[in-house]
Parts: sequence; structure tokens; C-alpha cells
Amino acid sequence: METVWIAGMGHFGLLALRKLAMQQKERQFVLIDPVKANLEQGKGANCILEQTDGVDFLEQHLLPGNEPEWIIPALPLHLAAEWCLRRLGHGRFCRAFYLPPETDSLLPNAMRGTEGDIYVSHATFRCPDNCSEPRELCTVTQTPRKQNMFELLEHIEIPRFQSLVIRSHQLAAGVGGYRPEQLFSLLHQAENAKSDVLISTSCRCHGVITGLKNQSLSRRDI
Repeated sequence: METVWIAGMGHFGLLALRKLAMQQKERQFVLIDPVKANLEQGKGANCILEQTDGVDFLEQHLLPGNEPEWIIPALPLHLAAEWCLRRLGHGRFCRAFYLPPETDSLLPNAMRGTEGDIYVSHATFRCPDNCSEPRELCTVTQTPRKQNMFELLEHIEIPRFQSLVIRSHQLAAGVGGYRPEQLFSLLHQAENAKSDVLISTSCRCHGVITGLKNQSLSRRDI
């Protein structure tokens, strides 16, 4: 039986659960949220409820040999980056709260969050919850898709930063997730980085970027 962890049981987490549960596939869901009322919405015979913070849960339970098939990030923070920070240790990396201003000009429709993350999108409109992310055409405009966002972010060049990207794969219309091995690979790349790093999670159209400062290097080294 396939196991899926859904981190965050707000609107998007509940949407992910309902859509994936409707597919003709045997699955067990681990639902993660610190708010009991949110978890109660997802009660079901094939659901395990974990009332805890999503980053805490991954830090404690995502270990080699104890991986689910898929992780669905559906909480209001950059799960992959926060997990990397926890696993790397704050003595090695810390959050870069302000990325260079020239970063925005290299990205489509960039918007900065309160914690210094940058949100990017090829769309200038709110995408429908049932977007199937077709390879060739945008669901809404029916015009040819631009470059895949995950490829664009992989090749972004910001002085003193190495860009590391984890791709979100579509599991159902409007539902994206990644495999644990993608997170472990991301962590390994960050551990071996010789510079500061940009951690990005992205599908074809949208992405979030978090900067991490490598504290093991002096500023003269990079």
C-alpha cells in the first residue's frame, strides 16, 4: 500500500486528500497539522492523524527506511527549505532574510514574502484548483507554456549562491508532491555546497525560493 504524507490540512491539504483518495489506488494517508479541527476534516479509515507541526514531524520521522512514497507540502511555509535548515543545523546554515535585489529581475512575477522567501509564477492570475498542468498549453490561456519553472530556477545565476531545486510532481489536478529521495538528494547537495544556496520548490508554473547562508565559509571564500 502506498503511503502519502500531507503536511498541512487547510484548504489545499484537504483538497489533496480528497482528490488522491478518489483515485483507484490503495493508499494510506498520514495527515499532519497542529490544529485538531483541521485534522478532524480528514478523518477516515485509511488516515492517520498527527497533531503536530509539519516541519517537526518531518525532522523526527523522515529517515532512511521510514519514507512514504510521496510528501505533499500544503502548509504556509517552504517545507523543503525549513527541513533542510533543521537537518543541517543552525550552526552550519541560517536563513538569508534578504536576497540580492537583482534576483527579482531574473524571475517572472516575483513577490517577496515576510520571511525573505521569493514566490514566482508564470501566471498573472489565480490558477484553478483543477489545473492538470499540461506539458504544452496553459490550462487557462490555451497559449504555449513558457519554460518550465523548475528548469528556469535550476539555471538562475545569483552571485555567491548555488541554486538547488526540488521539482514538485503532479499527482492529481492541482495537487503536487515530491518523493523523499528528492529531499535527501537536496540535503546532500546543500551539505556539500561551497557557497550560500538557494533552495527552491517548483512545478512547471510556480515556485518558492529560500536563501540559506553557509556559515562555515568566510565571506572571503565565496
